[in-house]
Amino acid sequence: MTHHANEPLLSIKDLRVRFGDTLAVDGANLEIRAGERVALVGESGSGKSVTALSILRLIRDAELSGSIRFEGDELLSKSEHAMRGLRGSDIAMIFQEPMTALNPLYTVGDQIGETIQLHDGANPREARQRAIALLARTGITEPERRVDSYPHQLSGGQRQRVMIAMALACRPRLLLADEPTTALDVTIRAQIVELLLELQRDEAEKRGMAVLLITHDLNLVRRFAERVAVMEKGVLVESGTVEEIFTSPQHPYTQRLLASKPKRAVLPVLPIAPVLLDAKAVSVDYPTRLPGLEGWFRRGRFKAVDDVSLTVRQGETLGIVGESGSGKSTLAMALLGLQRISNGAVQFQGRALGDFRGREKTALRSNLQVVFQDPFSSLSPRQTVERIVGEGLALHRPELDSAARRAKVIAVLREVGMERGALERYPHEFSGGQRQRIAIARALVLEPSILILDEPTSALDVSIQTQVLALLAEIQKKHNLGYVFISHDLQVIGAMAHRVAVMRNGVIVETGDAEKIFANPSDEYTRKLLKAALVS
Repeated sequence: MTHHANEPLLSIKDLRVRFGDTLAVDGANLEIRAGERVALVGESGSGKSVTALSILRLIRDAELSGSIRFEGDELLSKSEHAMRGLRGSDIAMIFQEPMTALNPLYTVGDQIGETIQLHDGANPREARQRAIALLARTGITEPERRVDSYPHQLSGGQRQRVMIAMALACRPRLLLADEPTTALDVTIRAQIVELLLELQRDEAEKRGMAVLLITHDLNLVRRFAERVAVMEKGVLVESGTVEEIFTSPQHPYTQRLLASKPKRAVLPVLPIAPVLLDAKAVSVDYPTRLPGLEGWFRRGRFKAVDDVSLTVRQGETLGIVGESGSGKSTLAMALLGLQRISNGAVQFQGRALGDFRGREKTALRSNLQVVFQDPFSSLSPRQTVERIVGEGLALHRPELDSAARRAKVIAVLREVGMERGALERYPHEFSGGQRQRIAIARALVLEPSILILDEPTSALDVSIQTQVLALLAEIQKKHNLGYVFISHDLQVIGAMAHRVAVMRNGVIVETGDAEKIFANPSDEYTRKLLKAALVS
């Protein structure tokens, strides 16, 4: 190695990454010194992940030019064999989705141990002991037991800790963390940020480990990084200290990103507004098989939703917050009449959902509509936008002829900010934000009274998220709709909800006026969620 103390650990100069005719990264320049924490920020398609993968030369079918020097050595001219020696030992990476990055067929101990054996030449027994120590260090409880677990036996937060343990296994000089917290709940996210900070400080003191954090989460950048570089459409538009960028951003794109916070845009709801949806002591439980004495299985019940009561008035948004497994989505399905309830009742305009039959049931379906989290999986890839949006009309409004149906589809697309030209196109031809607009149009075309929105913006970039929330607020005012807005993002709920219900383990632990609960939560769990939202 030809590295000198005053040289940066990593130096990227005029990096260009081309896929055929597409320039994914256009002339990027970035330096990282030993022991430094740098964030690379941008939205989907900005080129930030491509830049990180270029450092490890993990991009296929791409043409790379410019220079990437690590400890003074040019990486772009190294052989694949030499790069294999660097990957995992000197430069390690934590990926966004640990479930796809970990091998489901091997225990986590085997996977961490393999890295240690490969790069450090340790024997299997030493590798296992070091894997247990790494799991303990990343905060996994009972590491001696967990070392023999398979990835599917661990929670999302535990899997991410395993990924961090694996990345640190060979004490790298540079750690690349690509969206390491996006797939996690808000409290787990806060824990992972704290863990990364603690580990980096320890390693920086010992070996000068630097971290390049790739993210679109500005709260995370503020909490973690010392310097930040901002990317837009393959171009590095601005860089500086976190303080400089957050207090006086120079580039219009950076200014727009920092301004992309959900803004509260709710109109007051009159107490005399009619109640549209009323859930009374609703429970949903599933049968489970539990191991009993001598290996026999005994039947049990798992309560996914436990004695939940709530109401939604016309023109009102009820926000339901809670972490993965809290029962939010099961409750949504019960409110839609798509999930059998074991106790209690759900009423629409004063009548139990189970009492609707025949034509009335069809009318009820058009009144209760849903928009899901991932617009890509909820839209049929084989149908045009016209077919997708108009499908419900064919069933619920058979009196309309094809011309009237088409006119209605065009009108609702226009309402969600889509042009007539979208009619003949397919979902894959649109961005995530546009696909979510199409999903909203599909729900609105039936003129419902209630929209159930299940994490409708969590798959979207921050600036697109802001646009979709503004659109939903506008539509609510125009049509006086009731919304049930399910999210784990407290900023989104704070901007959209009149009232909020906080769920944990199937139970509503706190409910009331959104502004009052956010300002002065009475439940310890709500306080923990709000505190974590400020950190992550």
